[in-house]
Amino acid sequence: MIDNLEYNTEREHLIIPEYGRHLQKMINHAKSRETKEEREKLAKAIISVMGNLQPHLRDVPDFQHKLWDQLFIMANFELDVESPYPIPNKEEIYARPETLEYPQNHPKYRFYGNNIKTMIDVANTWEEGELKEALLYTIANHMKKCFLNWNKDTVEDAVIFNHLYELSGGKIDLRNSKEELSDATNLMRTKGKYSSNSGSKKKKSNSNNRQRKRY
Repeated sequence: MIDNLEYNTEREHLIIPEYGRHLQKMINHAKSRETKEEREKLAKAIISVMGNLQPHLRDVPDFQHKLWDQLFIMANFELDVESPYPIPNKEEIYARPETLEYPQNHPKYRFYGNNIKTMIDVANTWEEGELKEALLYTIANHMKKCFLNWNKDTVEDAVIFNHLYELSGGKIDLRNSKEELSDATNLMRTKGKYSSNSGSKKKKSNSNNRQRKRY
């Protein structure tokens, strides 16, 4: 009995392990049949077994098409039977995907982030007017906030305007603007007011609990 034991390392490689080794043996048996009629009969029986083993695929569109494709893949495209669907091409299935071209963005001022360039490009497409002017100052305020997140010291508005002029390729020029950007304290104000309110609510609730009589 020990001599008849089989180890997985010595067995045939399973192309789709989810279906198990017995189904792979059924496919190999169908490939060995001499008549095409017998092979097609076995192939339809194997398809029905595959459908029972993968019930979650029944809700997938083209359920039978997917099973037939998997049958030919597990048969290593060596099963000579008529399929109700186009037989997949081995070269297309095992072809390597094309290499993705990742964007190589190396901005000069990284603390502004990559999205700021997109915002500037969109602003350049807008027509001149109050809306565009509001958008430009919104972008400038966002740049100032990003600058302060990177450097906690104060920053002059002129520095932001110069960076905006440079990043826009000279298309956005606010360097001679008399309007000032938002104050640094307002830009950096985050959750402080919310945390203080929540703390005051807790204090009030605690004081109410102290005043409540206990019986």
